[in-house]
Amino acid sequence: MIELIRAGEMSPAAARVAEKANVGLRTVFRHFEEMDTLGREMSAIVEAEILPLVEKPFEGKGWRAQLNELLDRRAYIYDRIMPLKIAGSLQRFRSKFHMEDYNRFLRKERESLKQVLPTKIAGNAVLFHAIEMTTGFQAWRRLRQDQGLSAKEALNVLRFAVDRLVDGK
Repeated sequence: MIELIRAGEMSPAAARVAEKANVGLRTVFRHFEEMDTLGREMSAIVEAEILPLVEKPFEGKGWRAQLNELLDRRAYIYDRIMPLKIAGSLQRFRSKFHMEDYNRFLRKERESLKQVLPTKIAGNAVLFHAIEMTTGFQAWRRLRQDQGLSAKEALNVLRFAVDRLVDGK
């Protein structure tokens, strides 16, 4: 299922999953009687893949260096999980698990920002929410997919916007 989604099939049919996994259709339905079960398995696989990078201590000294590291990490992670994240987002309004997973992801994004930003910035609700929106997955997806920017170009756009926000310009 993950391979199919990464290849661009956002909502593959059970028959395609069975074909790709080289198993019978009954096996697919027996193992994944409901989509939430499949969502949980996919989420666990993705989390195991990206968690070491998310939890890795920052090497930079000072909040600006750590913020830049955070942006680098997010760029890598967002590109890696983009097809899976989009596929999950398509299901979130039909699935309690996908909605909870979506909200958990947002909380993790928010918490990681609060860890690196000084209190003066994190405590300013308007400024913090502007930075959160600018550095979030949806902004990355829009830059990469809708605007067709390369990862390097998208990261430059994020850095530009974040620098202007934190510098008050």
